[in-house]
Amino acid sequence: MLCSDTLTMPITYLALGSNLGNREKNIKEAILFLNKNKIEIQKVATTIETDPVGAPDEQKKYLNTVVEASTRLTPKSLLQTIHQIELQLGRVRSVKNAARTIDIDILLYDNVSIETDDLTIPHPRMWERDFVMAPLKEIAKHITTPDHL
Repeated sequence: MLCSDTLTMPITYLALGSNLGNREKNIKEAILFLNKNKIEIQKVATTIETDPVGAPDEQKKYLNTVVEASTRLTPKSLLQTIHQIELQLGRVRSVKNAARTIDIDILLYDNVSIETDDLTIPHPRMWERDFVMAPLKEIAKHITTPDHL
């Protein structure tokens, strides 16, 4: 996949969250792993603490942030890399919205729109989640909510 300017790499925005173990350490380690895996972090938003959303059971609060990164990975390769990083940091996929050591979601990838069984960009619920939008707007003021929402 080529971006519009071949001299620049595609820009992606990723949401990171953790509510198990040492939450702050989990997020910092995730950022380090992203940088080691061809995902160059450009900006990191302030980390905020939030209540779990849609949790199937009682859970601890989350720490959440958003990062801006550049990468030559395709969206699908980026997703695969993210899943590997989550696994390395102890993420266990069980039930939807279960507590987790780390959760990394692709919010945006350049101006790409994708909808497949395993990947939707832009992230389908990002616009309705304050724990995503507040940090995103901090580092990417140019991103606005679509008119249809």
